[in-house]
Amino acid sequence: MDWPLSVALAQSVPELPTGADWSYEVKLDGHRMIMWRTDAGVRLQARSGRDVTAAWGDLALAGLHLPAGTVLDGEAVVTTEDGRISFEAAQARAASSPTRARRLAAQRPAHYIAFDALQLPSPNGDMRARPYNERRAALLSLLAELPANTPIQAVSATTDRGTALTWYNTLHNQGIEGIVAKRTTSPYRAGRTGTSWLKIRHADTIDATVAGFTGTARQPRALAVRLPDGRIALSQRLTTVLAASVAPRLVPQPGRAYTQGGDAYTPVSREIVVEVVAGTTRHAVVTVVRLR
Repeated sequence: MDWPLSVALAQSVPELPTGADWSYEVKLDGHRMIMWRTDAGVRLQARSGRDVTAAWGDLALAGLHLPAGTVLDGEAVVTTEDGRISFEAAQARAASSPTRARRLAAQRPAHYIAFDALQLPSPNGDMRARPYNERRAALLSLLAELPANTPIQAVSATTDRGTALTWYNTLHNQGIEGIVAKRTTSPYRAGRTGTSWLKIRHADTIDATVAGFTGTARQPRALAVRLPDGRIALSQRLTTVLAASVAPRLVPQPGRAYTQGGDAYTPVSREIVVEVVAGTTRHAVVTVVRLR
């Protein structure tokens, strides 16, 4: 299995599927992360393929308890004092320097919520072709061997649709942003998984490609994003944390370009994907939620 690994993604649907061959997992508001336990140590990979080990050193340390040859897919989350999962806290950690990340980790340690076992030590090896229910059982068995105080935990899952809907309706304020339904017979496929992984979420967001930015590459003010219908629109002003996350990945091209609304921006040559609030796209105004 080669670094970086392309992750599986769920399709948005208006309601959860029904049937005996579905399992339902809570969707947490954190940072997608692949945990690689190698012979040399632990490496942490963001959904984009970036190495983010330095920002999540506490999780890398916890990952040393996994057997070498393990690769997990999951979500890094940070909770507030009242126990609520905070995307803002996770975003701040992800955008931090190694020194600041260590300070934030001491204040609010992270948890790694694993939802898939992609590779296990010999004789199992690559698990991606195996059905979800086998991978889930292997994940639970693996995590049961970790120390009792480990921050690496399995995501909550159920085969009862009613229970999943109760989670969806009652846990939103705790940082549960939705439910992901996974067909129990499905393998792990990179990219959008068609009808095998489906999700409902409280915030209706979409992924958009960054076409450019305003401000400077070091301090972008807003992003020009290409929406699914082909339009390029200028986002609302970025938060300080988002601007710091996006800036290192901006590769400006010479010249200026313009949105459909006539706003000028500096085009970029490197593909960057961000998540935007879809409800604002009707009038070509978008709010960037996070960097993918």
